[in-house]
Amino acid sequence: MTRLQAVNPDAATGHAKAVLEAVKQKMGRVPNIFSLMANSPAAVEGYLSFSDALAKGVLSPELREQIAITCAEVNMCEYCLSAHVAIAKSIGMPDAEIEKARTEKASDPKSDAILTFVRAVVVRRADITDAYVEQLRAAEVSDAEIAEIVANIALNVFTNYFNVIAKTENDFPKVKLAFPV
Repeated sequence: MTRLQAVNPDAATGHAKAVLEAVKQKMGRVPNIFSLMANSPAAVEGYLSFSDALAKGVLSPELREQIAITCAEVNMCEYCLSAHVAIAKSIGMPDAEIEKARTEKASDPKSDAILTFVRAVVVRRADITDAYVEQLRAAEVSDAEIAEIVANIALNVFTNYFNVIAKTENDFPKVKLAFPV
């Protein structure tokens, strides 16, 4: 059962109504995460602004989804895993790459190094050794890419934690965690 009260997009007023309308315009519907997050319109705006800014960055949409899938698995967020698998499929990511991202792997060596780094950052709470950055450098990952990788991790940790804490009801095709507790 969800721990937070959902804001009904049809009954919302004021700032909450405006942010939920923005979500609906952008996504075609209001996923449950946003109905719960709309208890604080500032939280929804923060998420949307951060997400929109990162979409204009140097990382490809596929790599951003691989990062999101890896984060969801590591943080055991079935809602985010389900959402990002659906998004990955919608942008044409091959099923094999989606499955690899679930275990922080990728066919491309550069993406593979990035996903190894992502897992280490999440598991170690950013307390990584120089070896992880050296692996990124060896894979020719730029400073701009590293900055955006960390930003994408932060955005995904926010939504992972939010959904785990809120116990958001899954409204995407359900994908079970590879390694549930």
